[in-house]
Amino acid sequence: MASIYHLATLYLLLPLLLSTSMAALVKQQPLALRYHNGALLKGNVTVNLIWYGRFTPSQRSIIVDFIQSLSSGAAPLPSAASWWRTTEKYKGGGSTLVVGKQILHEDYPLGKLLKNSQLIGLGSRLNLVNSINIVLTAQDVGVEGFCMRCGSHGSSRGKNRFTYIWVGNSETQCPGQCAWPFHQPMYGPQSPPLVAPNGDVGADGMIINLATLLAGTVTNPYQDGYFQGPADAPLEAVSACTGMFGAGAYPGYPGRLLADKVTGASYNAHGFNGRKFLLPAMWDPQSSACSTLV
Repeated sequence: MASIYHLATLYLLLPLLLSTSMAALVKQQPLALRYHNGALLKGNVTVNLIWYGRFTPSQRSIIVDFIQSLSSGAAPLPSAASWWRTTEKYKGGGSTLVVGKQILHEDYPLGKLLKNSQLIGLGSRLNLVNSINIVLTAQDVGVEGFCMRCGSHGSSRGKNRFTYIWVGNSETQCPGQCAWPFHQPMYGPQSPPLVAPNGDVGADGMIINLATLLAGTVTNPYQDGYFQGPADAPLEAVSACTGMFGAGAYPGYPGRLLADKVTGASYNAHGFNGRKFLLPAMWDPQSSACSTLV
């Protein structure tokens, strides 16, 4: 098994008790993610999916369509692809994601409570250069530290380096922490949750966390790319912009978004196969600010 030396974790920043009148006084301050002169994941990047536990065909389709949306130019603007193109502004050019192998572990071979070492083991089974192995755990799978964190990414040592991501379905465990704003937050103002664009709070929440970690992986794959703060707990391309989805966002309020005329679902990005997604803000190195699609 490959040795993992880098682990960046996606934590949820709990909504703050901030009134609308106070929010009007809040202005986004310049934000600097320093480049630490390391290699980034650029060019064609293979994305392999390891499904652990039972996912419905619909849930798997939502995740796969999202990944394909990032490199698809067919969707109208604002699109998931236009969101992803912000990563081209980081050194080295663009990253084209291509869905590779998919492995299903529907019989829970390691049980329903996974340790971090087991996640790393699952993510190490496809040792391919310039690849991202994504471990996705179902809603009935517990993971060490889950709910204190909503996902993580890491990388291997050695010459043939690869990266991995873990994201869990939080719908029945901690949706207020890892599926906000599609569920009421555990703390802070209890505003009504938004309607999930694909009709699945767990899967749509996973998209937000997966988007965050994919951006972090390609721009800081080996602990020496773009980040702010300590290398073992960095703020990265999207995690530096936590909780921002549209213009006017402030802690506890995701910002002004688009609404589906039929379902009332909130979204800010069109995608592959007619999908709609809600994607978080990403740090733009040209403006040194968090940028939203709408």
